[in-house]
Amino acid sequence: MSQLRDIISGAGAIDSAAADVISSAVGGSPTFWKTRQEKYEEALARAVASVSDDDANVWFDHIPAPDAKPKGRVNAGNRSSELEKRLAFFGVSTLGSWHARYGRDRRETRFRTSFAYTSHEGATSMWLRQGEVEASLRETREWNPDRLRERLNEIRSLSRISKPTRFLKLLTALLAEAGVALVVVRAPSGCRASGASRLIAPDKAMVLVSFRYRKDDHFWFTLFHELGHLLLHGATPFVDDEETNQKDDPCEREANDFAQSMIVPENRIAELESLRPDEDTIRRFAVSLGVSTGLILGQLQHRGLVPHGKLEKLRRTWTWDQIEAAA
Repeated sequence: MSQLRDIISGAGAIDSAAADVISSAVGGSPTFWKTRQEKYEEALARAVASVSDDDANVWFDHIPAPDAKPKGRVNAGNRSSELEKRLAFFGVSTLGSWHARYGRDRRETRFRTSFAYTSHEGATSMWLRQGEVEASLRETREWNPDRLRERLNEIRSLSRISKPTRFLKLLTALLAEAGVALVVVRAPSGCRASGASRLIAPDKAMVLVSFRYRKDDHFWFTLFHELGHLLLHGATPFVDDEETNQKDDPCEREANDFAQSMIVPENRIAELESLRPDEDTIRRFAVSLGVSTGLILGQLQHRGLVPHGKLEKLRRTWTWDQIEAAA
């Protein structure tokens, strides 16, 4: 699996042993796969040679990749190898094709962030690409929105489970039945994204989460928000950064409304807003809805009915050790 991951991410090559395995798994002779590797390397070399100095500066200044050197450590001697790492990792041949898939061009990807080019865009694109690589390795059924809708109540009920090692496995399996690969990738330095959703193949959708803040209400709201994008917006690519206010974006409003309805149905909103802000009342209401108390606390705080920082024992906060063990 690690060798396959390296091949997909551009960090590894199809050698004789890998060619034998791929041939047995998907067909084609080992010679065919080794020839494809040779042609890929030739095409990559041509792509590297065609990168202008201006475009190279953009790659080095803004777009990192695993094991790539930062701008200050790039010189004439390693320029080609550093460009090769970035082109291979993102699976593109030009800066333009990178921008079409990972950049802030809203014709392709909708970011809840500033539309100006910023330094964290490259970090976010690396996070996205890491998610795509992992998602491509996951086995799922064919993407089916109706099948996902059928599983929403069961997905929602998993919020009551406290440990990520228990609920993530169940959640991943439920989403895979609907053709959605759930991937957890911790955001690298500079990336402020909480979640993303997109089709990575015509028959496979991806939901990528970063566990930003490590709190249960934030995780589940992010998950429901991304599922809302998949169901409401034709699996159009989205990257969501909760730090940015995009109240004027109708798609974000719709995804937020979807996530809120997953936590508290419309016919229970009045009851939520009239709750007495104490632990026992909130616990009883959460039990009646079949969700965790943290989700109800989050909704009350969002509405200004409970001050931030109060009743925090109702909210679960996980450590990175717990998250990474589950992921």
